[in-house]
Amino acid sequence: MLISEEYRKMQKKLHKNESYGSTSELYADLINGLISKYQFKEILDYGAGKCRLKAKLGKINYIAYEPSNELYAKQPDPCKFVVSIDVLEHIEPECLDAVLDDMQRVTVGYGFYTIHIKPAKKNLPDGRNAHLIQKPMNWWLPKLELRFDIISKLELSNRCEFLLKAKNGLG
Repeated sequence: MLISEEYRKMQKKLHKNESYGSTSELYADLINGLISKYQFKEILDYGAGKCRLKAKLGKINYIAYEPSNELYAKQPDPCKFVVSIDVLEHIEPECLDAVLDDMQRVTVGYGFYTIHIKPAKKNLPDGRNAHLIQKPMNWWLPKLELRFDIISKLELSNRCEFLLKAKNGLG
């Protein structure tokens, strides 16, 4: 299971907050640089939120996956370039392995994933912090290395960033 129905409803409610889910825009220049460098023709935004990244990208086929929005909740097909910006910290802990396995399934080339490692400024409707998983890079690294080849990693004060390649992938 990738997401429980109860949590899907909580996320849908949180996404009504205009300031929720805006981090992807901050990475647009970096992502556009990767698109140019690797000549990607399409991008899968895994955990796309309000799809704000789309408006900041150059001419590319943009595919959104966002389980809290019926328009984008269909499980996506594999893609040569997958981005997931500040998504994994929001995953229900009991669903994390299934989500990481699904991300491995859809990432057939490269992936750029960021993970926030500190508490969020927002809470879920049930009172829990919106970041259900608050763990440092060394906790995430083995989970990602099991599924991907790590090209680069960077731990900042509040998040970590990973450029990944599918194991035995196309890239």
